[in-house]
Amino acid sequence: MEKKYRRVFVIVLDSLGVGAMPDSEKYGDVGVDTFGHISQRMGKMHIPNLQRLGMANLHPLAGVEPIEHPLGRYGKLREQSLGKDTMTGHWEMMGLYITKPFITFTEHGFPKELIQALEEETGRKVIGNKSASGTEILEELAEEEIEKGHLIVYTSADSVLQICGNEETMGLDALYRYCEIARRLTMRDEWKVGRVIARPYVGRKRGEFVRTANRHDYALKPFGKTVLDALKEQGLDVISVGKIYDIFDGEGLTESNKSKSSVQGMEQTIEIARGNFAGLCFTNLVDFDALWGHRRNPVGYGEEIQRFDEKLGELLPALREDDLLILTADHGNDPTYTGTDHTREKVPFIAYSPSMEGGMALPEQETFAVIGATIADNFGVEMPEGCIGTSLLELL
Repeated sequence: MEKKYRRVFVIVLDSLGVGAMPDSEKYGDVGVDTFGHISQRMGKMHIPNLQRLGMANLHPLAGVEPIEHPLGRYGKLREQSLGKDTMTGHWEMMGLYITKPFITFTEHGFPKELIQALEEETGRKVIGNKSASGTEILEELAEEEIEKGHLIVYTSADSVLQICGNEETMGLDALYRYCEIARRLTMRDEWKVGRVIARPYVGRKRGEFVRTANRHDYALKPFGKTVLDALKEQGLDVISVGKIYDIFDGEGLTESNKSKSSVQGMEQTIEIARGNFAGLCFTNLVDFDALWGHRRNPVGYGEEIQRFDEKLGELLPALREDDLLILTADHGNDPTYTGTDHTREKVPFIAYSPSMEGGMALPEQETFAVIGATIADNFGVEMPEGCIGTSLLELL
């Protein structure tokens, strides 16, 4: 079949869940609804572009009315894989079925056996070892790290082990070496985190610490070939924006763009849309999750959605007749729920092209992998062996 769309844009609104999965109680998540609860706290949201694509038709939102003739094709996706983290969600989108959730250490920090092994191999005493904000832990512990030569190790609600290092006193080479040690240690099944992250910073005293741009992620590679690999092998462009490079450890990508914020990520995507390529542009907008979801700030989250909508209004006119836009998410992170963890939720699926003749509701799908399967089908690319997902292209 000749390809239907020359360019496909997939934008992941990181953590924007739309209601509990049938099995969410097994994950400790009862009655969760990220977008629904945000809309209730906001009272009224100004999201005209999402509204006209069909977001309020897809999911009830306080203060945002469904419209009679939405432009997009819209529905909800369930996660088939076990877990509720970033890597599992994105990997499933591109065809991988993950049967073993990535381990998180949010509640109690890392086990003492791992910390002891890290101390022995780095020659530094570990401090921190808890779930924390990266900026707050510097205020709390960076002076001690500098003065005593200790090592700040911490985690978050994601499956990550993060190590801070002062660029002036520890040096980047040493920090990266310690992270390589941590990556090797955390390949053991019982300690296997999705990413080890080097978090360099400068400054010498509280109030002056600033993280630098020399962050480096040591990610697990996907457990098998994904749709991204299949597209790349067929000579198509596979362009990433934001955290996508880290999530897939660069596998299957032909070009990557780092973003400092979700707004910048959208600006980069708009710029890519105004240029020329043939294939996929895959964007992750992490601020929803990192700045607002984990910090349990529903109003901040709602305002971030409004900023996204404004940029969406700039992207839509840049789309061409043979472009396809897909908006989705990778898990939930209900900012009105207890704790700071992700929430096990369905995610939105909104597809739009200027060539579509009207919108419509789509049946709820059993897996995020319909996204990768649809893209592969569009470009006439064979799905890699073992990949899950069936194409929705006929409905788009």
